[in-house]
Amino acid sequence: MRVLVTGATSLLGRAVATQLRHRGDIVTVFQRRPSGLGVVEHLGDVADRAAVAAAMAGAEAVVHVAARAAVTGSWAKFEETNVRGTQNAIDVAREAGVGRFVHVSSPSVAHGGRSLVGAPAGSADPDRARGHYARSKAQAELVALAANSSALAVVVIRPHLIWGPGDTQLVARIVSRARAGRLVIVGSGASLIDTTYIENAADALVAALDRAPLLGGRALVVTNGQPRPVRELLNRIVIAAGLEPPRLKVPYKVARTGGLAVEWIWEHRGREDDPPMTSFLAEQLGTAHWFDQRETRRALHWEPAVSLAEGFRRLHAWFEAEASGRSIPGPEQSEHSRS
Repeated sequence: MRVLVTGATSLLGRAVATQLRHRGDIVTVFQRRPSGLGVVEHLGDVADRAAVAAAMAGAEAVVHVAARAAVTGSWAKFEETNVRGTQNAIDVAREAGVGRFVHVSSPSVAHGGRSLVGAPAGSADPDRARGHYARSKAQAELVALAANSSALAVVVIRPHLIWGPGDTQLVARIVSRARAGRLVIVGSGASLIDTTYIENAADALVAALDRAPLLGGRALVVTNGQPRPVRELLNRIVIAAGLEPPRLKVPYKVARTGGLAVEWIWEHRGREDDPPMTSFLAEQLGTAHWFDQRETRRALHWEPAVSLAEGFRRLHAWFEAEASGRSIPGPEQSEHSRS
């Protein structure tokens, strides 16, 4: 199958492109800067329709990973990349005769701020989604699903809190805050949350691509299916990096109120560095959010191959190798079969 993967410099995009290449698909990637993956690549912005069309020429399937996933930034920037970029990818796919389209979304599109306990996927709702990122991803998901047809099978996958060696989003931010003494426990730290190890997330996207003709129009949340207290997860990440677990605690209401104030300051000053707290981050750290995975696994004929314990072992080994200057295989270098 000839597959275009957008956003291939991201942790997830790299892993998906590599898995597809390893199993024999003809892979092309599209992103802003060179990926170094050793496949045919096009450089450009998903907001540039002509660039998207050039990259998609000849593709039979698309895995759309590209997105703006920043913590800060104006609505216009999120809308341009996440909404307009997705609209461009969908429009070009229809015009090019692409048959399968897997869109990467986020569980935050259906998260209104309250705890989610064993929740189903739920419907994307831009009006209830919290923050520019979640709202733009909700709009993008609706754009993608609206295009599902007998000619173009569109499947939406929402991986929840992806992490692993080389992660510059979740892991890097947690470790950076821990090193600076700014990592805090919001509330009791006992709220259960689920996460997704990188190789499991990539496996699920490949499964969705294979089963797209049978799943068109569906949105599925993907996780490891191993919810843990948020404090335990934070501790295991920073310990893997050789750091001390966080001891600072902030009441949930204080963190959320402070996050709202910080957001206002960052927005009005045009700052794009990571703020110490946001209301969305407070909600993510202070409320439960884990999802029923039974329907996802039935639909995809997939199960996560890497457990949390094995994932943290690999993360620890990666940090040790980084500290010693050695190199160990990352997700884009390892070959394994999807169960």
